[in-house]
Amino acid sequence: MRPRDEPEPAWAADAIADGVRGDDPGEIPGRVCRVAVRLLPVTCAGVSLCSDGMPVPLSASDARAAYLMEVQATLGEGPCLHAARTGAPVIAADLAGRDADRWPVFAQQATAAGVRAVYALPLGDDSGCVGTLDLYRDSPGGLSTRELHTAYLMAGVMTVALMTALPTGEENGSRRADGPWLSELATEHDEVYQAVGMIMAQLGVGSDEALARLRGHAFARGRTVLDVAHDVVTHRERFERD
Repeated sequence: MRPRDEPEPAWAADAIADGVRGDDPGEIPGRVCRVAVRLLPVTCAGVSLCSDGMPVPLSASDARAAYLMEVQATLGEGPCLHAARTGAPVIAADLAGRDADRWPVFAQQATAAGVRAVYALPLGDDSGCVGTLDLYRDSPGGLSTRELHTAYLMAGVMTVALMTALPTGEENGSRRADGPWLSELATEHDEVYQAVGMIMAQLGVGSDEALARLRGHAFARGRTVLDVAHDVVTHRERFERD
């Protein structure tokens, strides 16, 4: 419990530091998610990398947060994608009310999973956004100024961890997900791009259309983009021209 005479920002910073203390940087995303659930009025939390408009789920506090990250990757819409594209935080205080029309299909999926509010914070620096910290809540409402401050502190810790883990490309200064503790994620993500390339060849369409077809195919069948991409790459799934 927070000492009554200690300012909340200082207490929050100490609690975050205690929560993520450890030698292995690969543990930090999961630790930040768990600390977020302890310190903030949120039900679950997740961290995603972003690359060319395709979020890569990195860690989550529980299965529901992981599911909602996969939903956004499959739909190509949602608060984490919006935060990643704009580089600005997204506060969606009521997915069943005033925020329902912002991402209609995601809002429907989220509320069906028992989530009513989402807060997505971009992670990165002046060189660009490398991912998002996504906070989910099972009741509508926003965050207070102090709670937002705590969330931003967590985003700062997560940003440092990601910027350290993602080496900078020599040619354009961009970050790429090929750190040793991200290798498994990078392999899965590469399958999406391989599948997009194969769909481009199969249908004779551009990359944006191929990715849209991949997402639509996955959503229509209640599957994730990664699952369908794997089937395409392993020749178990083929897209035919209309």
